Amino acid sequence: MIAVAGSRTLYHTVMIVLSLIYIVPLGWMVMSSFKSKREIFDSPFSPPAVPDFSTWAEAWERGNLGGYVLNSVIVTALAVTIILLCALAAAYAFSRFEFRGKTLLLAPFILGLLLPVQSYITAQSRIFDSVYLLNTRWVLMVAYAGLGLSLAVFLLKAYLDSMPKEIFEAARVDGAGDFRTLVQIVLPLMAPGISTVAVFSILSAWNEFLLAMLYVQDDDLRTIPAGLLAFTGRHATDYPMLFAALSMITLPVIVVYTIFHKQVIAGVTEGSVQ
Repeated sequence: MIAVAGSRTLYHTVMIVLSLIYIVPLGWMVMSSFKSKREIFDSPFSPPAVPDFSTWAEAWERGNLGGYVLNSVIVTALAVTIILLCALAAAYAFSRFEFRGKTLLLAPFILGLLLPVQSYITAQSRIFDSVYLLNTRWVLMVAYAGLGLSLAVFLLKAYLDSMPKEIFEAARVDGAGDFRTLVQIVLPLMAPGISTVAVFSILSAWNEFLLAMLYVQDDDLRTIPAGLLAFTGRHATDYPMLFAALSMITLPVIVVYTIFHKQVIAGVTEGSVQ
């Protein structure tokens, strides 16, 4: 009993320390967004003497955050939709069908998990240039869908593999085809797995910076991570406005994850049990 209590204490201590490593910088960023630039450097860890709430409104207007948010919402929503539709169809085929070349077709998805985006960014940009997608919203939608598809396929496939085969056999006996089985039976049962893939895909697309900088040059089409560079100059940086913009962009994502974290955990754990 003493050993168990000691291990639990150690576990909770480590979790608290890890949580503080992530929470403290976030809290400091939000707190600094209400300070003046002088306060940030003179007393970086103390609360603001007089909170300046106008910084958030000024950052929203001056930084054109409304346009960047709209672009990020459009790109993220369509990219996640593409990922869910394609990954669900692919996962269902790989999990429930036996066909020649199945393992060979899975290989590209494995490479998608292993290879970093920097390894194929040159070839990818040439392809996008040849089909005239560069400097459009579509280039980011397609690129983000490709980035998230491999993980989505394997997560949904693992979840489908863990489902009892009797469910599919009963549906087949009742005369349900594959499409009807997928829509009416599999989708409701896979809500945690789909939520997991959706949250991971949203976080990845929402925070992606490299491709957003390389593929989109028009400021009116840029997403939030690339648009935040407007607050950083060559010789000076407006830190209060930068922190305010970062806070406005970061907090909604944290709220989304907080709301759906139970579904995410359920999707990962249930999909890992065979």
